[in-house]
Parts: sequence; structure tokens; C-alpha cells
Amino acid sequence: MSAILQLNHITKRYPGVVALDDVSVSFEKGEVHALLGENGAGKSTLIKVLSGAISPDGGEIVMDGQTYGSITPALAQKLGIGVIYQEFTLVPTLTVAENIFLGKEYRKGVFLDRKAMLRQASEILQEMEIKIDPDTPVRQLSVAYQQIVEISKALANDVRVLIMDEPTAPLTTAEVDCLFRMVRKLVAGGVTIIFISHRMEELFQIADRVTILRDGTYVQTLDTAQTDRAELISLMVGRSIDEQYPTRHVTIGEPVLEVEHLYAKDFIRDVSFQVRAGEILGLSGLIGAGRTELVRAIYGADPVQAGEIRLAGKPVHLKSPAVSIHHGVALVPESRKEQGVVLGMSIADNMVMSTTRKLSRGIFLQKGRCRRLVSEYIEKLRIKTPSAQQKVVNLSGGNQQKVVIGKFLAADPMVYIFDEPTRGIDVGAKHEIYQLMNQLVSQGKAIIMISSELPEILGMSDRILVMHEGRLAGEMSRAEATQERIMHYASGAAT
Repeated sequence: MSAILQLNHITKRYPGVVALDDVSVSFEKGEVHALLGENGAGKSTLIKVLSGAISPDGGEIVMDGQTYGSITPALAQKLGIGVIYQEFTLVPTLTVAENIFLGKEYRKGVFLDRKAMLRQASEILQEMEIKIDPDTPVRQLSVAYQQIVEISKALANDVRVLIMDEPTAPLTTAEVDCLFRMVRKLVAGGVTIIFISHRMEELFQIADRVTILRDGTYVQTLDTAQTDRAELISLMVGRSIDEQYPTRHVTIGEPVLEVEHLYAKDFIRDVSFQVRAGEILGLSGLIGAGRTELVRAIYGADPVQAGEIRLAGKPVHLKSPAVSIHHGVALVPESRKEQGVVLGMSIADNMVMSTTRKLSRGIFLQKGRCRRLVSEYIEKLRIKTPSAQQKVVNLSGGNQQKVVIGKFLAADPMVYIFDEPTRGIDVGAKHEIYQLMNQLVSQGKAIIMISSELPEILGMSDRILVMHEGRLAGEMSRAEATQERIMHYASGAAT
């Protein structure tokens, strides 16, 4: 194989941060080349340089032997460089087909050829073995299906280098397998895939080589077949992590949250369960099973049609997120960009947003208490930032997620609902989040954790509920649970 794309001595600076510091790396034709590093290591900045979204302050890009100081998005597309970003670039009001062909619409004369776009979109989706109506508005799709549309959008172009930034984060195991089949077909046709994922096991399944970045600098490139998980983690974080899922010794107490015969959104049907003090309750199921819809209804983000919710044995009407937070229930949402943070505001302002009542004296915020609280959670969550006044939009995806978590930690609720808490977070930060969850339950808090990663569900949950088509399909203890048993319930085989 020969290099199709090279980056030589790329440097990019932001106020107070050197995002890339003299980084050089090459990508060969027809390979899957993984980029690995902690949040803030420079991965996202690197792909923005490659896609033309930003210009480097120094260095050069070489494509097919032609040297460029920087490239524009139009030039990147002309060169055959496509990107699937971690944060979506879809237009919610347009249909799936319209998003896939946005900017390259099929036409009959001056009119759009909708039938041709729908037909071609259907073929792309069928090839991915995904059942989505291409005439559906994107805003009606779940996060997972929106990601699939992003992937389809990139595949509709004649790409030669396809960059995938956490493409599998919201996907189920079956959907990941489908994606990997497509990746292998593209690679067999000579396409180069630059693959970013925090799921270490995926890199060993799909990547030929791995390049590690740390704190904006190049560390090393390794053949995947000649390395292992421990070496990659050590190179990535600069330290070893001995235990992926830290053990805890917590006495589980009485029920804190009880849900009885809950109905919501004409989809959640007759759901009953409880979560106890000191317990992590895992909520598993396939994409579209109703996990997020269930917790949004409990949190008051969506209306409850019937049923009862009790906190510490007392019935409550959680009619809105504000009411839920007041009663001690917090939801760390799946989509941080749309629901978790205000990107244009600072870290400090985001963190105190949910707890202004506790931090106020009369109508005035106590600025000293605010500063101390924000500093505490920046340090506790190891948020990489030059200051608490940094705008959240300037942080990496994983550090944005940490701000969301910090915001709700500051509110000090009784019940934490974590919806995909480690999505887009590197292995080192995942370990920190797991330790934080253990600390919370050791304090008597109750946690509901939604995760699409079965090892995470098995490794962190005391008890596991499995959903299928809006209902609870199964319940098991940690000792009883296996991946096979969870998938048995999730697929509906037990109903």
C-alpha cells in the first residue's frame, strides 16, 4: 500500500490552548486507520483540518502528491474527502432523502427529482440493512437513526477518504456489524477510512493501524495486530488502568424511585419498576425499544398519560424537568448538544444553571460559592479547559459531556438518570465516570443508567431491566445477567 494522504507538521492554536502541536501522520490507500486519544487530545481538530472546516496555523496537507497549506470544504469534497462528524450536520426539517442529497439534489430540468432521490436513498439504506422510510423528516428519528442518515449521506458521495468520528456510539451491536461490513466493502474498493472510536474492542475488529495522540501531540502509530489494549491505553493516557469497571461495596437500601403502570407517548406501555438507594439499575434494549422515552417521561420532559411515580414512598407529579430537579431527580441526556448544555455559554454558567436557587441569597447569586463549586467539578471531572469562563462550544465532545454531568452533580439530586453517560468519552474518562457513579451510590444516591454497550451494562449494574417495543421484557440480577440473556429479552424472544 502507498500513502494517499499525509499531514506534515500540522499546528493549530486556540486562545489558551494548543490543539495540535507539530503533528505528522500518513494514511495509506485502502486501510482502516484509527485515531485514538483522550478527549482533548486533538482528534476532532485533526479531522476538521482534513475536511477544510478549519485552517491550520502551520504545516501542510499532501493528497496524491499535491501539497496544500490548507484546504476548503469545497476542495475537500473535490478531492474525495468525506466526514461523518460526531455532532450531526443534518437539517431536522428535511426528509432523510433530502438530507442525504443536500447540495447535490437530483433534478429534472429546474425541478427536484424527488422520486429519484427517494429511490437512491432507499437503495443506500437497504444496502446498510436499515429500515428507515427515506421520506421521513429527520427530526422524527432517534439519535441512532440520525447517525445512520449521516453515514448514508457520506456514502452517497464518491469518497476516497472517509473520516468517521464516533460513528458507532449510538448504534446497537447488530447495527455496528452492518456498518463494519460496509467499511470492509469500501476498503476493498480502495477507500481509506480514518476511524475514531473510544470503544477499544472495535479498533481490534476493524482497524489495520492505530495512531495515538495525547495533549495535541503525536505519540506513535502501531499495527493493530502487533499491539494490545493495555499498551494502547498506556500510550493514550500516560498511565495504566488496571480495572475497567471499578468494584464497589455498597449496601443497597430502600426504594427511592418507584414507577407503577406508566404509559407515555402512545408507546411506553404498563411499565413498573423501582430503583433503590445505593443501586445502579441498568436499562438495556435495542435502539428504538423505548429506553429514552421512558426516562424522559419520568423526568417530566414528555407527558405521562397514565401511571404513578413515587419518591421515597410519596406520589409526585413530575410535570417538567424543573419540577423534577426540585424534587431531586436529574436526567443527564443522551444528546448533550441539543439538550444538555448551552454551547454559547461558559462552563461556569452551564454548571450553575440547575442549582441557582441553592447558590443564591435572595435574588443575588453568591459568586464566591459559584466559583468554588465550578472549580470543584472541573477538577473532579478532569475537564480540560484553560478556565471556567471558556465557552462550552470550544471544548471537545467528551469535555462537553463532562460539563453536562457536572451541571447535574451541582444540583445534588437523590436520583440520577444517566442516558448513555459515556457516549463519546475516552477510556480514561470512562473510568473516571464509573468511579464517580460508585461514589454517588456509596452516598445513598440511586442511579438509572441507559447504555447501548452491553459490557458497560454488565460491568456497572446491580440489576438490569431490558425493554422491547415500549415494554419491560425482562429483569435480572447482576449475577444472572449475560450478554446472550439480555439480547434474548431485547429481541422480543421472551415475549
